[in-house]
Amino acid sequence: MNISSMMAKQVSELQHTLNLSLLKNQMATQAAQATVMLEDFAKAQHTAQAPHPTLGKQLDIRV
Repeated sequence: MNISSMMAKQVSELQHTLNLSLLKNQMATQAAQATVMLEDFAKAQHTAQAPHPTLGKQLDIRV
């Protein structure tokens, strides 16, 4: 093995390591963003909840 091929292998391994690190960071960022989005959605559901338009005003009875 010559020095050039050893360095090429090390560069390849370094690129692989960096790609894995970037992927891990992206996944963590996406998970955090999804968590914030779900929390905001839950807050919006609680504050924007309107009463049912016909709840308690009419009864459907069949005899």
